[in-house]
Amino acid sequence: MFPQLFHLGKFFLPTYGFLVSLGVLIGLWISVRNSERLGIDGDKAWNLGILVVLCGIVGAKVLYVVNEWSYYSAHPSEIFSINTLQAGGVFSGGLLAAFLAAAWYVWRHHMPALGTCDAFAPGLALGHSIGRIGCFAAGCCYGKETHHWWGVTFHNPLANSITGTPLGIPLEPTQLFESAVELANFFFLMWLLKHRKFDGQVIGAFMFIYGVARFFLEYLRDDPGRGSVFGGAMTGTQLIAVGLVLAGGLIWWLRPGSKSVPAQRSARPDKTQNQVETDKAPTSRFV
Repeated sequence: MFPQLFHLGKFFLPTYGFLVSLGVLIGLWISVRNSERLGIDGDKAWNLGILVVLCGIVGAKVLYVVNEWSYYSAHPSEIFSINTLQAGGVFSGGLLAAFLAAAWYVWRHHMPALGTCDAFAPGLALGHSIGRIGCFAAGCCYGKETHHWWGVTFHNPLANSITGTPLGIPLEPTQLFESAVELANFFFLMWLLKHRKFDGQVIGAFMFIYGVARFFLEYLRDDPGRGSVFGGAMTGTQLIAVGLVLAGGLIWWLRPGSKSVPAQRSARPDKTQNQVETDKAPTSRFV
């Protein structure tokens, strides 16, 4: 559709890169706000978010190269080429890398693991939704040929040269389907965050909903770069989606964490003045 937002001389701003960056910033801002509402340190939340974004980008690129290894093994110099860098990568690979990075950071800084994941889940869904619009603008992550009324036809030669998007053929708008799913997911997760009964409830819901949606959307995708497992029975991305569904369902079934109490609130009942003075008395002797 519009691979370049604008072009000035030799400089151009890719629509995909702009929208993905916008999605990252908005998603991070929402995640930090949610974290602070749950009593999690805002600075740690920002640092975690930046780490997750960087590792997510690397993970998406790595899985993309792995899935296309038959090509890259014969052309290793293309791994760091402009075309590979411009490719969006595989979101599932980025998601797994982001989870691993988040697990390390949360453990290292003694943050509530599932509570932190709950705070970040809605922002992740919204950022992904915005990023998928960037995919649609660039023509990547395209779907199979279709004759339904919702089919979209790409005409821009840049889309074909960068991502191999078929031109002049109506295709399934898989990018918009996934964007719509993640936008609806965002609103549901924000509601769930306010009404959650246990830590992990929100991130578990995110993994389950996105995993189911991505599994079935894979049947409409026609772009390369998602791999094949079990003799072609499913794509590598579908296998990861199944893992997300199982992990999300397991969190809901086990309910491993009791709901965290925000730091600005006291989990203990109000005390009388005499009780407060009694509690303070032993401390004053040790000062």
